[in-house]
Amino acid sequence: MKVAMLGSGSRGNATLIRAAGRTILVDAGFSGRQLALRMESLGVDPESVDALVITHEHGDHTRGAGIFARRYGTPIYMSVNTREACAALFRGRETIHPYTPGRPFMLGELRIDPFLTVHDAVDPVAVTVSCTRSGLRVGVATDLGRPTAGIRHSLRECHLLILEANHDEGLLRAGPYPPTVQGRIASSHGHLSNHAAASFALELLHPELYGIVLAHLSAECNRPQLARQVVREALESRGYRGLVQVAPQDEPTPFYDLEELRMRSGPAQLPLF
Repeated sequence: MKVAMLGSGSRGNATLIRAAGRTILVDAGFSGRQLALRMESLGVDPESVDALVITHEHGDHTRGAGIFARRYGTPIYMSVNTREACAALFRGRETIHPYTPGRPFMLGELRIDPFLTVHDAVDPVAVTVSCTRSGLRVGVATDLGRPTAGIRHSLRECHLLILEANHDEGLLRAGPYPPTVQGRIASSHGHLSNHAAASFALELLHPELYGIVLAHLSAECNRPQLARQVVREALESRGYRGLVQVAPQDEPTPFYDLEELRMRSGPAQLPLF
């Protein structure tokens, strides 16, 4: 299983997952042209994408969904409520498969589990993608609001986590947003701070967690090095020695090969609880 983020932040989010002969795009928050260019920079033909999974209706997750699906014939998977909320993106020529949050569906040997999160959208989900052939599992959770028992359960035992670390609390308070917007971002229906992401990562830590990619960083209220430092130091205090990286907004990450990360991590890590 290989995973790359085409970019992540308030101006666009998209994650590419390749495993068991399938290619899945989770969210399409860039223009159709940018999605294609970023895939091609990774050596991926946009026509090879087997499915586009949409997590919620916000433009930074859906901007290119309609045009990408029409241009390349890519089927879209989304909830009924999300489809209604972003109906203006579609022209009726797309193939759209509804899913129900909380009910997994299969794409070949890949199991996709969409589960409800706490965010200011009509039907927000995060997803895990599991390969039945290799047993590898990746979680994509970029708009969390706050972790709940259900979210914790759904993200357990992932080998790679793409986890929101949206803002630093001090930078948010000192930033350009009015108090109402600051309140929404910091609320239980908004976004995780660096320290909240670090705490949640500790809860999800297990011996076969090989990598964490921090996502959806605010350009105004966060710094990549700060987010990485806060999360990395928390994890290393428990004996973690895997990957901790930050997904940039304006360019793709490299592909993260979960088998290579497994080998790099060495024998099973033993968190020091």
